[in-house]
Amino acid sequence: MSVSVPACETVGRGPTVLLLHGIGGGRMSFAPQQAALADRYRTVAWDMPGYGSSTALTEMTWGNLAESAVVLLDQLGVERVHLVGHSMGGMVAQEFAYRYPDRLASLVLSGTSASFGGPTEDFKTQFLAARLKPLDEGKSPADLAEGLVKAMVGDDPDPEGVAAAIRSMRGIPAASYRQALNCLVTFNRRDELARIAVPTQLIAGGKDRTAPPAGMRRMAEKIRGSRYEEIPGAGHLMNLERPQAFSDVLAGFLERVT
Repeated sequence: MSVSVPACETVGRGPTVLLLHGIGGGRMSFAPQQAALADRYRTVAWDMPGYGSSTALTEMTWGNLAESAVVLLDQLGVERVHLVGHSMGGMVAQEFAYRYPDRLASLVLSGTSASFGGPTEDFKTQFLAARLKPLDEGKSPADLAEGLVKAMVGDDPDPEGVAAAIRSMRGIPAASYRQALNCLVTFNRRDELARIAVPTQLIAGGKDRTAPPAGMRRMAEKIRGSRYEEIPGAGHLMNLERPQAFSDVLAGFLERVT
């Protein structure tokens, strides 16, 4: 399947760092990190297909999402990239690592998991039904944004970061959000974690209930030589809730690997 070149926001010069946002985000989700890294790196924050100015995929699958990232890198003339993925973007990053390991220089996974699942077999079905119900009733991501974002943050989040997260989600087309939800529940690369062979940093929010620290620690144990860092008090949107702390961890990792 051919895919279109995703839209993106490019800042700075230097080694290329590709930033992949979560299901409720957009290209501006990593704005604080792009500002923090601008003097040392070229950061590229994409709009996931169907989000922002990016053309939607006919079928959103993990393979098509990973291919979209490759198409963007080819457009930018980048052979090997430092890949940063948050939440659903972290799943795209894992899929990329599995399918295109030769294009990867390093990997950062934040607030994500190696598979979508829960304590019971019915979890996926119940999750999807609950998230799709408001859309089926005619509501849009704009209607849901404030409640969903505020339910994901931790202690004393940066107000500007929370506002930015709400703005991003308000701009998502309902059809794209629906497509992403249906894709999200199919993810499973748990058995491939041990195959990741590039320097890898995992970042968890201490108060993240969506991708709890315990799960990310287990991921770190399976990725050979990986590093794990936890941001105390932060929830799921840690890079916006605690932008300086997140940027410090990210910059420190990139400095070591570049």
